[in-house]
Amino acid sequence: MSLRLDATDRRILRELMADGALTNVALAQRVGLSAPPCLRRVRALEDAGVIQGYTALVDEAALGFELTAFAMVGLHSQAEGDLRAFENRVLGWPMVREAYMLSGESDYVLKCVAPDLRSFQDFILKELTAAPNVASVKTNLAIRRAKRVPGVPLTGPDEEA
Repeated sequence: MSLRLDATDRRILRELMADGALTNVALAQRVGLSAPPCLRRVRALEDAGVIQGYTALVDEAALGFELTAFAMVGLHSQAEGDLRAFENRVLGWPMVREAYMLSGESDYVLKCVAPDLRSFQDFILKELTAAPNVASVKTNLAIRRAKRVPGVPLTGPDEEA
């Protein structure tokens, strides 16, 4: 079920996706509302689960995480209990920043960050490939990020992308 958003809701969401640290007053000015109705709309979007939280985007390399890599994981069993067990294990691996169950050749893709290649190799050999039910792991190292846009594209009938 999709929520019906009007143009003002979409403007609010675009502004917050671009800068989640905006004060309500600054946000209200940017979207053309006074502060109280703007805050009511933001709270309604939060209550509806459209806005799930706020976070800071950080420069991984500036914090000592020089390597970004992706691990394509195949499992022996795709029974729901085995999938849940793998996902619970993934939750405990700090190096894994995102994980998606896939259709197709691999069962999961894991986005990992590591201080260096040796740390990533240690994780792959000692943790990931050693985990129960893991049948195969293929890794790819990121050379550079070409795009990073959080959120989703928001357009409506009265707007262009």
